Amino acid sequence: MQMSYAIRCAFYQLLLAALMLVAMLQLLYLSLLSGLHGQEEQDQYFEFFPPSPRSVDQVKAQLRAALASGGVLDASGDYRVYRGLLKTTLDPNDVILATHASVDNLLHLSGLLERWEGPLSVSVFAATKEEAQLATVLAYALSSHCPDMRARVAMHLVCPSRYEAAVPDPREPGEFALLRSCQEVFDKLAKVAQPGINYALGTNVSYPNNLLRNLAREGANYALVIDVDMVPSEGLWRGLREMLDQSNQWGGTALVVPAFEIRRARRMPMSKTELLQLYQVGEVRPFYYGLCTPCQAPTNYSRWVNLPEESLLRPAYVVPWQDPWEPFYVAGGKVPTFDERFRQYGFNRISQACELHVAGFDFEVLNEGFLVHKGFKEALKFHPQKEAENQHNKILYRQFKQELKAKYPKSPRRC
Repeated sequence: MQMSYAIRCAFYQLLLAALMLVAMLQLLYLSLLSGLHGQEEQDQYFEFFPPSPRSVDQVKAQLRAALASGGVLDASGDYRVYRGLLKTTLDPNDVILATHASVDNLLHLSGLLERWEGPLSVSVFAATKEEAQLATVLAYALSSHCPDMRARVAMHLVCPSRYEAAVPDPREPGEFALLRSCQEVFDKLAKVAQPGINYALGTNVSYPNNLLRNLAREGANYALVIDVDMVPSEGLWRGLREMLDQSNQWGGTALVVPAFEIRRARRMPMSKTELLQLYQVGEVRPFYYGLCTPCQAPTNYSRWVNLPEESLLRPAYVVPWQDPWEPFYVAGGKVPTFDERFRQYGFNRISQACELHVAGFDFEVLNEGFLVHKGFKEALKFHPQKEAENQHNKILYRQFKQELKAKYPKSPRRC
């Protein structure tokens, strides 16, 4: 009996030792496999098992460090720039959605995070000292309660140079300190914010839209630069990634994403089929249709809406650039920056599209993806009391086009 018991114990000990040996061999194999295989295999692994996002404490430490730096002045000396209040890790081949907003318009971030599955970068403008404080509190609250913000969003802050943003005191963020979820943060923002036109700030400070755009797309290879109150079609990021990953032929090409505007923003169309249904009954129309039809007309909307339905995103047709077309597009490589002398209203995007054309980029319109602006843009409601600034930018645009001749002396293209 004792012999039988001893044999059974020895057997179980041997079995346990064998199992431990198998486990150790598996670990050794995985270690060797990791060493032998390159980045491609790691990418495949992380596609299914993505790394954990940075902790709340890490993100808050980054926010405090960015604010404690005191920021840097822009080239004009009029604005103070705080880079990287929030940071995200960028794949060099990724497509980043770059946007900009006044503090009140940060409310639109929630919708962008739902539609855009990839990295997002937002530059925030605070026109007053109080807004700068609110912006830092919002960044603190969003990073604390919104996992998507921690994982996918980069945030930068710009304010007039005479102000400095401060690290939010945990005892002094007011009612934001009582919030416990991401939805509560956006709900609270909706109550305190007054969304509207970014540059209708009610102050004597000019909204530095092109500085903000450059800041948002800084460090990105491919970027889609949009207004914060626009929403991309569902799956646009994934479609762009698949198309760009399959070929490296897109250097020197601006992939145009057709832009529309919707009368009522209660439900934003997700697919081209939904968009066209609304288009046919007049609830959706081309962007800037009632304000500056030539600014978007070269997109050739009549051709786009009649394209056959396709499952894969691809360029459908080439469009030669002509003044004053200001398309929304994705491009990589040596993309000209936005000229930061243009502020407030008028010619800020046209000037960059003009330089893109002179620099040799071609424009190809995508077949399926699109953008939708929330609300119709109407001339009677647009940019009140901003005509003087528009006239200044108009003169600056004429000067800008002359400067391009000297900057690109060998280019046969002109604006």
